[in-house]
Amino acid sequence: MSNRAFNFCAGPAALPEAVLQRAQAELLDWNGKGLSVMEMSHRSDDYTAIAVKAEQDLRDLLSVPANYKVLFLQGGASQQFAEIPLNLLPEGASADYIDTGIWSRKAVEEARRYGKVNIAASAKPYDYFAIPPQSEWQLDAKAAYVHYASNETIGGLEFNWIPETGDVPLVVDMSSDILSRPLDVSKFGLIYAGAQKNIGPSGLVVVVVREDLLGRARSVCPTMLDYKIAADNGSMYNTPATFSWYLSGLVFEWLKEQGGVAAMEQRNRAKKDRLYGFIDASGLYSNPITGEARSWMNVPFRLADERLDKDFLAGADARGLLNLKGHRSVGGMRASIYNALGLDAIEALVGYMAEFEKERG
Repeated sequence: MSNRAFNFCAGPAALPEAVLQRAQAELLDWNGKGLSVMEMSHRSDDYTAIAVKAEQDLRDLLSVPANYKVLFLQGGASQQFAEIPLNLLPEGASADYIDTGIWSRKAVEEARRYGKVNIAASAKPYDYFAIPPQSEWQLDAKAAYVHYASNETIGGLEFNWIPETGDVPLVVDMSSDILSRPLDVSKFGLIYAGAQKNIGPSGLVVVVVREDLLGRARSVCPTMLDYKIAADNGSMYNTPATFSWYLSGLVFEWLKEQGGVAAMEQRNRAKKDRLYGFIDASGLYSNPITGEARSWMNVPFRLADERLDKDFLAGADARGLLNLKGHRSVGGMRASIYNALGLDAIEALVGYMAEFEKERG
């Protein structure tokens, strides 16, 4: 019987136990080769097969169209904040950005180093508790692209719709919610996601980019940050994050075994409905996000008396309910409930929250 805790960390986040067990079994001797994947040349036939399968499994899961490249890069999502304008924002042009929280603002700050940024919409008038409807957006038809974060990991604000941008490429940071439910990839010019939440371990960022957007990098763009160079070299212009790529591939296999993203949608819907339902019915806990914009993956909540926070976290840790402390910038609590966590984790959390409220509320 496993003695693993329920890990509600926002990232690096919980991985499926079956994936960890397989990686453990293969750690010293992969496929009878007498060495670990970590020790294997990325140019070898064996590793090439691992990489190719991981890409194909991800393509299958997301139904990625043939005219898109799937890249396995390094630097995390934060490096993409610079890599995107270096590849897609020509000198003298501007890009539209949607401000819905801390991560989208970080993307704005970095993009401004390379060109003009138009804040086409902001959740600030809503205190970042709701997403402005597109009818309020001030989009520029001549923008190089439109950028948004589909899920704000810290604030718990998530789009439940895809913006319409016409002929302007739509760029999205899906670090927190990729693979959580089906997605129409054809609506986007570029999708990027740090791996350490819903894909695999840290050290990797996945980019899905439409082929017509390749080859546009500025002359000052570093070779290592040029999407076309990465695509032309199968994400192996240099030594990639081989172990992270391998482990992500195991997660993709696991997701397919669970029934793919359609099955994940059902599972994740049940999880978030159970947790939000309990919070809304409680007298001690609250979540300020408007219903239609509540994140499926990151659930922030507060106790009515913040003096109880320390005791709440201590009790949670004692019960194996880990990493519930909210981000330092906002405080309170946050339960990140990515694909790897099952409904049993939510029931354990709700059970503890009910017990705590009965005793301290």
